[in-house]
Amino acid sequence: MTSATPALTPTTPASSEADLPDYVRELDRAAHYLPLAQREQLHRAWSIGAAAHAGQNRKSGEPYITHPVAVAKVLADQGLDVETLVAAILHDTLEDTPLTPDSITTEFGATVTELVDGVTKLDKLQFRDRQEANAESFRKMLLAMSRDLRVILIKLADRLHNMRTLGAQSDEARRRIATETLEIYAPIAQRLGMNLIKAELQDLGFRALHPWRHAVLEKRIRTQPVMRREAMVQIEAQLAQKLAKEKLQHRLISRVKSPWSIYTKMRSEHKSFTQVMDVFGFRIVVGTVADCYHALGVVHAAYKPLDARFRDFIAIPKANGYQSLHTVLFGPYGSPIEVQIRTEDMDLIAERGIAAHWSYKHGGRDMPSSAQSRAQGWITSLVESQRATGSSLEFLENVKVDLFPDEVYLFTPKGDILSLPRNATTLDFAYAVHTDVGNHAVAARVDGKLVPLRSKLASGQRVEIITAKSSAPKPQWLEFVVSGKARTSIRQQLKQLEHEDAVSLGHRMLDRALEAQSTSLERVPSKRVDAFLAEHRYPRLEALLADIALGNRMPQQVAQALVREASEKKTRKVAAAPMPRSEDKILITGAERGVISFAQCCLPIPGDEIMGYHTTGKGIVVHRLDCPNVADYRKSPDRWVSIGWDREVSGDFPTAMRIELDNRPGALAQVAAAIAEAESNIDRLEYMERDTNISAIRFQIEVRDRKHLAEVMRRVHRLKVVLGVQRI
Repeated sequence: MTSATPALTPTTPASSEADLPDYVRELDRAAHYLPLAQREQLHRAWSIGAAAHAGQNRKSGEPYITHPVAVAKVLADQGLDVETLVAAILHDTLEDTPLTPDSITTEFGATVTELVDGVTKLDKLQFRDRQEANAESFRKMLLAMSRDLRVILIKLADRLHNMRTLGAQSDEARRRIATETLEIYAPIAQRLGMNLIKAELQDLGFRALHPWRHAVLEKRIRTQPVMRREAMVQIEAQLAQKLAKEKLQHRLISRVKSPWSIYTKMRSEHKSFTQVMDVFGFRIVVGTVADCYHALGVVHAAYKPLDARFRDFIAIPKANGYQSLHTVLFGPYGSPIEVQIRTEDMDLIAERGIAAHWSYKHGGRDMPSSAQSRAQGWITSLVESQRATGSSLEFLENVKVDLFPDEVYLFTPKGDILSLPRNATTLDFAYAVHTDVGNHAVAARVDGKLVPLRSKLASGQRVEIITAKSSAPKPQWLEFVVSGKARTSIRQQLKQLEHEDAVSLGHRMLDRALEAQSTSLERVPSKRVDAFLAEHRYPRLEALLADIALGNRMPQQVAQALVREASEKKTRKVAAAPMPRSEDKILITGAERGVISFAQCCLPIPGDEIMGYHTTGKGIVVHRLDCPNVADYRKSPDRWVSIGWDREVSGDFPTAMRIELDNRPGALAQVAAAIAEAESNIDRLEYMERDTNISAIRFQIEVRDRKHLAEVMRRVHRLKVVLGVQRI
């Protein structure tokens, strides 16, 4: 877009339709459902927008105002209200022109201003790279959607018109915009049930990304064999006759696949073009829900249905509110017939999704709650997710999971229905029920059978989650959950648990340091603690303690600062105080999350004599006392932490052995079997030395403690193929 300094004075409003430019007259005709006064509001918006964008042109050379008016026409075709259409006409003015929010509010009201603000582009924001910029822009768009769903309708219409006029862009820009459209905007349209816009976005995106493939498929669809066209007519006539005999008022429409749907099916199902096209598709639109099931009986009587290919989306709607009966029949020409049966209202929602809400309003009917309420529920869950997610990129990945659901439909013990993405596990189901249920889940019953949390679910199953108060999320859970809500909730809870562990460890470390000053945290005056927190900008004591555990503050320095005033006033008392018990060790279990880690150089395990090195940002790194690197750490005594193993230590810990064995067939298998018999797992192995007769291999294994390691080494040493075993 090229620009000049735009004038803010509106042009004189056109006195009649004949005085309007062609593109405005097209908008006028599309918005025929609006009262005359509201259509005049559109003319006023165009007049102000044209003045604001004066001198600005699109890359195609057209005046820039033609784009926002075209966006408004897309929305008028969907039957949107006047506020949305006005906001669409003005949607680029706040970013690209001197027009102010106050002037828009004065002319059209606060709602229009909020909508315009919601879709204003975010080009002026600074990010590390384009990927992060796109993710952050997308996150802010979803937040704007949460305030008013019409924001996303304008954004989708904006993207649709940009895709229709993509020819003026460079090859690189076309590929980037098309990829973004197929990955984000088309799935959003699908998730909101807006199938007409979704289908066009997909087709335009496919054409821009793969023009040659699109052209080939489009030509093949256009030049279908005469025999196939005749077969379609025969089937359509027979279905229409059967429905008429039953006195069912209906519309019967034959469905033609788009190049994009054919292309994706060919790729995902590894089918040829002929195999994909060898399917006849029809839609039957009737008056009532009862008529839907009546029509289903009619088509099943006309042609035999395929077993297990019937789906009832009327009783169990899709996540985006879509409702219809789907069945597949044996065709008379050996090809399957796909039939969708729905009411007029369901058809409107299937085509327009949440936009159908405004069509209903203008039609004088009651507002259908399903599509819009489901969309609002989805947006609300995304807003909750983004609050718990620090990274925009991570948030975008979570949303992408929700945008490509391929849902499975599941039943709670009470008979409620939940939809989850394909490959969802019982743990995803637990988090879909409630975050607390997921956080405390230990197992599940699927159709009465006990299964682990990683078990994948299939549609129609009845799922019951078993919980325990002592259970808590584990990092391994992130490896198998697929829903955005589960992933976000687990990460949030793990961070909370890490914070709690850090606070606990930091408390113990600060207490040890204060013992050296002959006091404790409880005895330090609260005013002194508050002053220290305020001076170093800590909102709470817990934040300071966590910082100590993570190595960002040294406990000795904090202790000295906290008792400095007292020591100056009570020098004699401090001198006479008993010696601190600096030899006391901080006891660890190894399960402290985020603040305790084990050095890879020596791999300490329970039973070893250990020491801790306080590392900035990492917390305490545990080493064996006989580790060669400990000598270097002694040079920084202020970072040395005296630690030991607690009495109750559970879990598996990594350690390593060097095993020398005869280089003969089957020797490695014998060693692996012996390790398994000792109830240990092999993490990885690598050859350290190898010749024709002997191999030296490093085995990294998991053990409970030193006794367990000794048992593993004994079993391995008994093997005849083993020449030597030693711990590394």
